[in-house]
Amino acid sequence: MPTPILMPALSPTMEKGKLAKWLKAEGDEVRSGDVIAEIETDKATMEVEAVDEGRLGKIMIPEGTDDVAVNTPIAMILAAGEDASAIAAPMAGAKPAPAKPAEAQAPEAKAPPAKPAEQKPAEPKPVAQPSGDKGDGRIFASPLARRLAKEAGIDIRLLKGSGPNGRIVKVDVEGKAPQARAEAPATPRAPAIAPAMSDEQVMKLFEPGSFEVVPHDGMRRIIGTRLLQAKQTIPHFYLTIDCGLDTLLEARATLNDHAPKDKDGNPSWKLSVNDFLIKALGLALKRVPDANVTWTENALLKHNRADVGVAVAIEGGLFTPVIRDADQKSLSQISQEMKELAAKARKRRLAPHEYQGGTTALSNLGMFGIKNFDAVINPPHATILAVGAGEKRTVVIGDKIEIRTLMTATLSCDHRAVDGALGARLLDAFKALVENPVLMVA
Repeated sequence: MPTPILMPALSPTMEKGKLAKWLKAEGDEVRSGDVIAEIETDKATMEVEAVDEGRLGKIMIPEGTDDVAVNTPIAMILAAGEDASAIAAPMAGAKPAPAKPAEAQAPEAKAPPAKPAEQKPAEPKPVAQPSGDKGDGRIFASPLARRLAKEAGIDIRLLKGSGPNGRIVKVDVEGKAPQARAEAPATPRAPAIAPAMSDEQVMKLFEPGSFEVVPHDGMRRIIGTRLLQAKQTIPHFYLTIDCGLDTLLEARATLNDHAPKDKDGNPSWKLSVNDFLIKALGLALKRVPDANVTWTENALLKHNRADVGVAVAIEGGLFTPVIRDADQKSLSQISQEMKELAAKARKRRLAPHEYQGGTTALSNLGMFGIKNFDAVINPPHATILAVGAGEKRTVVIGDKIEIRTLMTATLSCDHRAVDGALGARLLDAFKALVENPVLMVA
């Protein structure tokens, strides 16, 4: 029997991807482990390997196809002795629904029993009602549709079901949400977030021909969705502090001057200020472990590792590759690893394990001359540190005015997980390490 190749989920949050390129053609022999296609996600281009041996009997999703749902059959592998006639023509782009045991079905999913035959047909016709209402007060809807409707403040009784036997499913809630809200009777509830302007409404504000429409790619669409989610669901607050950089800059110059050189005279490393900041943030999390947390609805996750994500700008977006165990690695290790991850990020070749997770993040815009800014927390993190440029400023030391190199650092905190005093302790620990870099190697 032909074996389907499914659109893989390359990350826990991936729902759709682009089938960028086929590396095998129909009729080609494939072995387990052969790279057969390239998939583009919102973050990277990944290779798909065959898990079975045989012959590529049919390509069901052509290369260049966007928004292919996870678990959609994209090709079929034929075993020895099978030919293409064994392949049933699938529905293009169809996503197979996982089979559910009968006992797992929701009670409302069962069709109501047929009405007795002796009922009189001459009764007046009932008023038209939504297809999800079976006439006995029960609403025929999936549990997911019920939950989405409740969260969106939608009266599910007003929806028309498109599922089997008129069952209301997820797409009905999402597609009819504005209409349902308008028709639903007024009930006391928390105020809903105002919907954004439609594309048509925005475009009408500008003169036709005065702009170019550049469609969002997968990365920009996901960035927009997740940042909006972060600002709507995470109660941000911000703490700002100035850190002296003079001692750190001197230490950096000394270490770079004494880096071992290869036979061509090239140094083994060239440390950046960012390398010191990554190390300092990792150590600060270890010094203030109560701030090294992640919020979930039922518990706080207290991490025993300090994994620091580092924002890397690329054309059209950004990545946040993660330096694992940043507190334990040497500055030269961090520097080398960061260079490799940044290079892969700019080529969109990061593997999911290289950018997922992390317990906090660092965003540095100092190289662009930015003095200070507030960063948006990247879920599931509870903090993110934004640092600006180091610059000469006048400060009062004792009773004297002196010139020092200062850098402004702003910590964004999730108030559910990190309170003000706790965030201040984390920021103070970071400042102490930056101003005394010898503590990073003690």
